[in-house]
Amino acid sequence: MFDEINESSIIGTVIAVSLSKEHTFSKENQKMIKLVKGFGVEGDAHFGSTVKHRSRVAQNPNQPNLRQVHLIQNELFEEIADRFTVKPGQMGENITTVGINLLELPTDTKLIIGESAIIKVTGLRNPCAQIDNFKQGLLKAVLDKDSDGNLIRKAGIMGVILKSGEVKPGDTIRVELPPKPFKKLERV
Repeated sequence: MFDEINESSIIGTVIAVSLSKEHTFSKENQKMIKLVKGFGVEGDAHFGSTVKHRSRVAQNPNQPNLRQVHLIQNELFEEIADRFTVKPGQMGENITTVGINLLELPTDTKLIIGESAIIKVTGLRNPCAQIDNFKQGLLKAVLDKDSDGNLIRKAGIMGVILKSGEVKPGDTIRVELPPKPFKKLERV
């Protein structure tokens, strides 16, 4: 699957940016967010070099934060629109994109956004039961199975900030693939 990816043809767009100072499920849309190298989204509850997700903090608060920024493709919202109305930021993502199938990117892909920000993709978001507290049945809608019965997680990807920068709606996203062999995204 990854071998057919041609990075020169992968260009997407940021359609929304969001953050929440509190550990809330949804995040509020902003005019701009600032990505800070090694820490994440300035002002967001998950900002820091060590893990901030509460379940992960309970396990080991000193583990590195591989979930500094969360991205979801708007195409997911379109896919589930017949059953759910979900707007950018409502599923907890910091950056909502269009034009790139984020779920097919390999681990360690770099996303160059706007004028200077660079994100390194670390893995898939593992959706939890909180998603059903937001909209009953949504968890099932963002999980699927492939033809071999393997679980497919569609609730976005996570990454770390390699280079600081501001990100705003309308910014271009360019994809820089890692060296082959590509590593399939796993939950992080």
